[in-house]
Amino acid sequence: MAKQGEKSKKDDISKLKGLSVKKAENFSEWYSEIVQKAELADLRYNVKGFLVFQPWSVLCMEKMYYYLEKALQQKNHKPYWYPTLIPEKNLLKESEHIAGFVPEVFWVTNAGKKKLDEKLALRPTSETAFYQMFGIWIRSYKDLPFKTYQRAQVFRYETKATRPFLRSREFHWIEAHCAHATLKHAESQVKEDMQTTKEVLHDIFGLPFIFFERPAWDKFPGADRTFAADVLNPDGRVVQQPSTHLLSQKFSKAFNVKFIDKDGKEKLPFITCYGPAVSRIMASVIIVHGDDKGLRFPWEIAPRQIAIVPISNDPKLIKKAGELKNKIGDLASVEIDLTDRFPGEKFNYWEMKGVPIRIDLGLKEIKQKKLTVFRRDINKKETIPESKLINYIKKVAKESSQNLIKQADKLFESRIKDTKNSEEIKLALEQGAIARCNFCSVEKDGEKCAEVIEKQIGATVRGTKLEKEKASGKCAICNKKAKQVVYIARQY
Repeated sequence: MAKQGEKSKKDDISKLKGLSVKKAENFSEWYSEIVQKAELADLRYNVKGFLVFQPWSVLCMEKMYYYLEKALQQKNHKPYWYPTLIPEKNLLKESEHIAGFVPEVFWVTNAGKKKLDEKLALRPTSETAFYQMFGIWIRSYKDLPFKTYQRAQVFRYETKATRPFLRSREFHWIEAHCAHATLKHAESQVKEDMQTTKEVLHDIFGLPFIFFERPAWDKFPGADRTFAADVLNPDGRVVQQPSTHLLSQKFSKAFNVKFIDKDGKEKLPFITCYGPAVSRIMASVIIVHGDDKGLRFPWEIAPRQIAIVPISNDPKLIKKAGELKNKIGDLASVEIDLTDRFPGEKFNYWEMKGVPIRIDLGLKEIKQKKLTVFRRDINKKETIPESKLINYIKKVAKESSQNLIKQADKLFESRIKDTKNSEEIKLALEQGAIARCNFCSVEKDGEKCAEVIEKQIGATVRGTKLEKEKASGKCAICNKKAKQVVYIARQY
């Protein structure tokens, strides 16, 4: 038992020493270390590919859910809770869709000792669950648009190396499914989904991205068109964040989703789906904003926005910390550090945790009626009169997120590189950038060039920007006349 206690103590001390690697020098190790030392997730759960989300990530992700759900509900999406299990016959109704997911499906085949009459899938995604019910609920054009969403977990037997938050076999997300009377209305929904992504992921979470239309060979299984937001990591790899899809009407037909239009005729609605994966968004928040000291959070989604750190356990300091917390009230979420660590250890701990404001409280501050405060967004310590605390918090709440957004945007924009051939594409990717180039076609006839990029360069064609860019000259791969400007990157 003594040895176990000694190991636990050593682990605690290790966490307080900060990160042992720099983000720019070894991003992969930096990421693994920050997840562990900032106590975001524990990988030691005894089912491979599944992790335990710890309080610091859960508190952040709960706030992410709040902003995403608020945005969806403001745009008239109604919340639903669907079963986790999907009958195999549902999945089989749309052949292209099931072909895309079969290798990743977890199957439930038994209930106790009894073998089930039909296999049930742990949902890999929920199109076939939602549209089963759409076929029951939708009857008339008056029911449209029918806008729904659910907050849920999905399960996929990911065969590649798993990585906490980035790639696992269970992830937490929101999926929105909508039915529309016309193709034009469905296209408007896709644009609304993109705007939601911008309003929440960029303007609140501080994540810069480019929304691409994916090429024909990289569409969501069963979709006519797929659009997705890509966020860039420091190692030059992109993470796909929310995607939105204009689905084929094969789904409507397969699930008998029909409506009587104003002209009295029976028609198939156009269906769209949208999927922000909150656990994966958490990964990008860690990656984009974190630095060599640890995490940094935009104010709105910080697990705790203020840490009050008494530099000793003197009763006067503890009492004052409580008074300050009460004074702050509902303006910000506050935690008082009552541990018996040394002051320097406490400071390192809260910097690692990414709390936007830390208040360092000593007897000297009490006597002078001043407060020593540390801002994590700019890593700056300053002294303010205690009487100015509320105004100071309001100021930082407004400025800190904007500072992180500006820093992230500037870095992202500097890492888009124009390229003319495969050698320049490869060089740009090795420098941690996204390569932009002229390309023959994002339709099926361009897939051969995409295969060359994948096999010889180890990257993928991410797609075309929504703001149309005029191609000129020849394709960077085959030298045929270019029809589009595409972006190429390595991905997780």
